[in-house]
Amino acid sequence: MKKILIVIAVIMLGQTAQAQLFSRERLANIETFDNQFLTWGYFLGFNSYDFKIEYNNEFSNAETDIVVEGSTGFNVGLVGDMRINNYINLRLEPGLYFTQRNLRFPGFTEEADILREVKSTYIHVPLLVKFSTKRLNNWKPFIVGGVSTSLNLSSNEKNPEDNSQGQFRTTTYTNYYELGFGIDFYLYFFKFTPSIRGVFAMSDELVPDADTFSNYTSNISSLNSRGVFINFTFQ
Repeated sequence: MKKILIVIAVIMLGQTAQAQLFSRERLANIETFDNQFLTWGYFLGFNSYDFKIEYNNEFSNAETDIVVEGSTGFNVGLVGDMRINNYINLRLEPGLYFTQRNLRFPGFTEEADILREVKSTYIHVPLLVKFSTKRLNNWKPFIVGGVSTSLNLSSNEKNPEDNSQGQFRTTTYTNYYELGFGIDFYLYFFKFTPSIRGVFAMSDELVPDADTFSNYTSNISSLNSRGVFINFTFQ
């Protein structure tokens, strides 16, 4: 699913950019928009989260590894943009991200023991630096990078129940670094920006079970979220 989202996003960006580039229309829309020191907007989008899992057992393999099944989630949030110069902007993009990952554990026979649903509702706050090219007609490509933090409202970190009662727990707060690219399109009344970003956790999110020899968490050295965001921004 993650690969499909990336392919769709790249195709959409490429086709829209091509249409703008070869269009005969040369009238500049909202010419002074980028001269503003502060601009605001909102975004809607999709996400696909995964887990990168490191194991204590160096000889883990496909039969012993945990299988992570991702799904497509939904994003919504606000955008605050501060102009540094013609090519650099500082952006704050707080948003609400809904997602779910299913973990399937080896060594069990009952589906209730094998499957752990990890539902997450993130308040995600990235601080990003946007590096843009010169505006070309009514479009402008850019790359973006930065750091972020999230509050997982569904983490279960403080829940006394663990996997022995069917609860897989993760930490409430996580820090990330982010990298991505996109294109600003200057329409008649507003600026429309499709973008794609990779998000990578820098901290371990696993909350171990109380049992030191738990079949669920004892062999996990670290558990780190990673994901792809496809956002459509309106300013």
